[in-house]
Amino acid sequence: MERYDLLYRLYGNFDADSVREAQDFVDLLPPLDSAVALSHWQEVNDELTERKSRIRRGFPNGDRYAELAARATRDQAFTALDLYTKYGRSVNALVLDVDETLRSAGRTDNEIPREVLHLLTEFHETGVPIVICTGQTLENVKGFAIQGLGNELVHSGDVSIVYEAGTGVFTPGHGSNTKRLLYERLDDSVQSVFESVRSRVIRDLPDGLRGCVHLQGNEFNVTLKPNFETGSDDAETVIDDSLVYLLDLLGAAVTDDPAGPVWTRAYFAATDPEIEGVLADRDERPDPETTIPEDVAETLDRVTVAYYHADAAELSAVDLNKAAGVEAALDVLAVDDPFVLVMGDSKSDLDVMEWAAENDGGIAAAPDHSSPGVLEHVRETDDLVFDRGDAASVLRAVYALNLLVD
Repeated sequence: MERYDLLYRLYGNFDADSVREAQDFVDLLPPLDSAVALSHWQEVNDELTERKSRIRRGFPNGDRYAELAARATRDQAFTALDLYTKYGRSVNALVLDVDETLRSAGRTDNEIPREVLHLLTEFHETGVPIVICTGQTLENVKGFAIQGLGNELVHSGDVSIVYEAGTGVFTPGHGSNTKRLLYERLDDSVQSVFESVRSRVIRDLPDGLRGCVHLQGNEFNVTLKPNFETGSDDAETVIDDSLVYLLDLLGAAVTDDPAGPVWTRAYFAATDPEIEGVLADRDERPDPETTIPEDVAETLDRVTVAYYHADAAELSAVDLNKAAGVEAALDVLAVDDPFVLVMGDSKSDLDVMEWAAENDGGIAAAPDHSSPGVLEHVRETDDLVFDRGDAASVLRAVYALNLLVD
């Protein structure tokens, strides 16, 4: 209880809000040439130094509590202490989805906020590796990572990128392990299915989809994206159509039997309620009693068809997922006993969250607009649900957790 008492004293007897606001001003003020602005920055920095000194003098291990006041709100600090009480250890790697997690089209203009980027550099400076875990292509992720975090940090050897939801892992500065192509480990039979679908997906595109979708430039996965704003009614329509088209292409790739597309629709309708809903809404749901030949089912067991509402329809391999990619990334980063913070919003992120939970390997956080399965998992574990576009709140709480651990 001593730590709880100390936190009550910190946030009750000191103006911690002013300390944190001054720290944010000092950290986040963009570079300026104005002498007046620089003078004001120096005044705030001097006041911050004095306020932190007062806290240091008032607490045993005063540096810890001065930094807590500067980095976390009262609620975030007590969340951190609850996590410390439950787990008794610090987070030793960050595993972060990007779209609609670190950044949000609706709240952050699809940019990662400067506050979030600065917090990531703070974690990096304390020796915590960062794993960016996304469904995007490697080139896209490298571009915004370098732009936001800087070339030096990205190439420091402590940053890894799991791209295309786990098909590959890129960890600059690690020699022969810099790039691991996880899809090369798949059986030839599975790789041939993907080669068949990829060769036909644009060539055989139905007239109703031409000009409405594009093929994402993946190394392995086959992903159709809308040529409309994500989340719009038009995007919803074309992605629903794309999902059915992709299912039918897959059916033709796994068997020469003309019934292949029907079997594939039936298989994924039975395993994914969202896919079943799309097919049912279009009156294209196969008979639930459809018998799928054993050899076809065995191949489909190795394949994932992912549906992201009004965003994407994607073909990927079961053995290639974000969890497998994260394991490979942590191996390269030499995180031998992982206790990670997983932040994400989609079903692919849930794989990583469940992997961490099953292995006592971390905690999970998600924005409040995440998919139902993600929210259920997060609320049943540590309830680290944050507002859309406010990833910084969880990062601050976890930074505070690491400060509390001896």
